[in-house]
Amino acid sequence: MTLDDCRALDAQDPLAALRDQYILPKGVIYLDGNSLGVLPKAAPARIAEVVAKEWGEGLIRSWNSAGWFDLPQRLGDKVGRLIGAAPGEVVCTDSTSINLYKVLFAALSQQAATGRKLVVSERSNFPTDLYIAESMCRERGFTLKLIDASELPAVLTDEVAVLMLTHVNYRTGAMHDMKAITAAAHAAGVLTVWDLAHSAGAVPVALNDSDADYAIGCGYKYLNGGPGAPAFAWVHARHADKFVQPLSGWWGHAAPFEMTPHYRPAAGVSRYLCGTQPIVALAGLECGLDTVLAAEPLGGMAALRKKSLALTDLYIQLVEQRCGGHGLSLVTPRAHAERGSQVCLSRAEGAYAIVQALIARGVIGDYRAGDDQAPDILRFGFTPLYLGFEDVWNSVEHLLQVLETADWKRAEFNAKNAVT
Repeated sequence: MTLDDCRALDAQDPLAALRDQYILPKGVIYLDGNSLGVLPKAAPARIAEVVAKEWGEGLIRSWNSAGWFDLPQRLGDKVGRLIGAAPGEVVCTDSTSINLYKVLFAALSQQAATGRKLVVSERSNFPTDLYIAESMCRERGFTLKLIDASELPAVLTDEVAVLMLTHVNYRTGAMHDMKAITAAAHAAGVLTVWDLAHSAGAVPVALNDSDADYAIGCGYKYLNGGPGAPAFAWVHARHADKFVQPLSGWWGHAAPFEMTPHYRPAAGVSRYLCGTQPIVALAGLECGLDTVLAAEPLGGMAALRKKSLALTDLYIQLVEQRCGGHGLSLVTPRAHAERGSQVCLSRAEGAYAIVQALIARGVIGDYRAGDDQAPDILRFGFTPLYLGFEDVWNSVEHLLQVLETADWKRAEFNAKNAVT
């Protein structure tokens, strides 16, 4: 594989034109869309319109005239097209952490009469998921049991109430077989809660086909909704009207503007709303969603997945061919069925500094710290909407130069920032 080969692949790429939807800084190869997606070109004008026209001129009338009121459901339907959910099953609202609190509460409420007292999750799950689960278990008399992925499904005993997993692991890029794991959980009487933060917009997800129970996900990673963009929540139709989520705010009421003193939950997933919705942020999220949905005429998530695998395959191949002997080890699974849309490398020394040296060159990835059981990670996300094969070649070329010159040993690259 040569640079000319990579350019030839870009010339043949049916998705290449989708890159024009984004504002990409000149000289930057952005491999961090798994942490914060890039800015859609439509977003600044749309957000300005919401602020200056809909808020500035329409004022409170815009809840009706500009369609603000039903934005969570309307955007939820757009997310649903990316995650295998039916219309009316998803709402965009709040943060991933808050939505996880809601759905985990509902799932545990559903299992309360069974006597099951365990919530099972991966030890390497994203920390906020574990923190929320730990807090919830403490409040409700359950116990959080942390496992390695290799222990599934054997760990799903009659003591387990809920299995809470992130579909694509944030550190390694390893992807679970959602359908098989959900089936194993249900066979054991266990409900599933899936975090799609590193899946939605990156890999095909089929919530209904997998018969999952609850799911939440992030709006600012592969959905390009902007920093801190609203997240989303999905509840299977068989559960949607059974339980009142714990944050029973007025926006989740069946008729918020009746202003009654007692709570009556809205039908379906709308009861998973809470307070007044962040309209400016939702407008930004819609722009991001529209950039992903623009791939539908070109094959949708299947086409994005095909290119994602080609990009990550190429990156793995080039790193191993060109950077061998520099202490890098592949952490991400090679098997396509087990890989998300990122490639993670480990190194015994200098992982953080190498990432910082790459960022200084315009190759933006990120670093995730290890512990006694896991190494430090150099993490690179590959978003097929705006990345090409030449970008992959050039990113590996920069990595090689950083390693060969030992540029990463410079003091400024070893000074830890607050955000890594």
